[in-house]
Amino acid sequence: MSELAKLTIHTAHQKLKKKEISATELTTAVLDHIEKTEPQINAFISICRDQAMAQAKQADSIIFKEKNFPILTGIPIAPKDIYLTKGILTTCASHILHNFVPPYNATVIEKCLAQNAVIVGKTNLDEFAMGSSTETSYFKNTKNPWDLSRIPGGSSGGSAAAVSADQCLASLGTDTGGSIRQPASLCSVVGLKPTYGRVSRYGTMAFASSLDQMGPLTKDVTDCAHMMNVISGHDEKDSTSIKTPVPDFTKTLNQNIKKLRIGVPKEFFTQAIATDVKQCVNTALKQLEGLGAELIDISLPNTEYAVATYYIIAPAEASANLARYDGVRFGLREQANTLQELYSKTKASGFGAEVKRRILIGTFVLSSGYYDAYYGKAQKTRTIIRNDFTEVFKNVDVIAGPVSPTTAFKLGEKINDPLQMYLSDILTLSTNLAGLPGMSVPCGFGDGNLPVGLQLIGKAFDEETLIRVAHCYEQATKWHLKKPKITT
Repeated sequence: MSELAKLTIHTAHQKLKKKEISATELTTAVLDHIEKTEPQINAFISICRDQAMAQAKQADSIIFKEKNFPILTGIPIAPKDIYLTKGILTTCASHILHNFVPPYNATVIEKCLAQNAVIVGKTNLDEFAMGSSTETSYFKNTKNPWDLSRIPGGSSGGSAAAVSADQCLASLGTDTGGSIRQPASLCSVVGLKPTYGRVSRYGTMAFASSLDQMGPLTKDVTDCAHMMNVISGHDEKDSTSIKTPVPDFTKTLNQNIKKLRIGVPKEFFTQAIATDVKQCVNTALKQLEGLGAELIDISLPNTEYAVATYYIIAPAEASANLARYDGVRFGLREQANTLQELYSKTKASGFGAEVKRRILIGTFVLSSGYYDAYYGKAQKTRTIIRNDFTEVFKNVDVIAGPVSPTTAFKLGEKINDPLQMYLSDILTLSTNLAGLPGMSVPCGFGDGNLPVGLQLIGKAFDEETLIRVAHCYEQATKWHLKKPKITT
């Protein structure tokens, strides 16, 4: 394998600045590595060799002329196939969009392309981001680079696997209930779900509009900070985008965490959490304490209601958002004699089982006679969960605990048991319900040499502190330097 594919964004940027490498050489190395490893990992839905090489040549012309150029210039990235990309197939891992090529880019993609980033491909995901294992994809099952018999997490499983396997220098994922943090944890990469409203959702296919948030998956925390600098900011095209100043997230990277108050929720360490996961996270907490942080026992008493609340609100919003896939304007169109038959046949053949399940649940909880009993009650519970965080953050700066209750499970182990699959997100869902930023940083390996992530949760729009804590921990431990052994 070419050493170039192993580079981080910041190390590659320095080499490009010094003219030690070209964007064309870097992109070629990454594409060649994808070609060798993709048969084992299945991280990509589309590989864009021709477009990527053209973008790399354009980046090289800028690098040749300018001494200082943006951090992503010439850097190979791979967005999750939920972002609209002009002229590039965008499927959301669904049969209903198997032939859809959008006419415009998502705002986040535009921001990356404005810096002349190189898109090497679009990564696999659970269909319409509905899943925790990337097994609901219409196209393929992505495999965990650390153990090819196991899932990479979901729904951004292709993104996490691609970054872990050096198939790109960074990826863009989405997080509706843990879909950046959980796969980041299971694949030993860094993943950050920003505060709701920090990053534009425009041009990203909606799952649950009050929960979805876009964010980066990277090889280390420094790259995460750089990616956040690029993608953050208000967007007039997104009505939920917040007008709030965007700091330089790299400025706090080297600050210490002395006297920082870290809350440790007792609800994150129940019997449902695997012993090896607890051991890794407890060791990480002790290391943070050793770096000068103060650990404070806290309680988030309504955490147990997060799963039930989420799986009422998210399907309700999904049932409305997915109504647009009707066979009329774009995507799959089945032959039919009437409009009703067109809708019925197109959706029946276009959507997979999990998507249909959530549409049915969502339609039910919004229906007359059940709205108040389910959806109305779930929204009230959501407020109670958010208030738990508000109270806790009066006394702590950051919350820390596990990301996932277990390490990566076997392919096929939970796909036929929706309840067990939904419980995989029990530690991440409440962060989305409260709209707060959450992060996963590698913190060791459990049984079978499987990765474990440390979850950090912050106050609204305080991603700076999460990045600061994560970087301080990362520099003290070096877990991020370990790589999976992939035979090619």
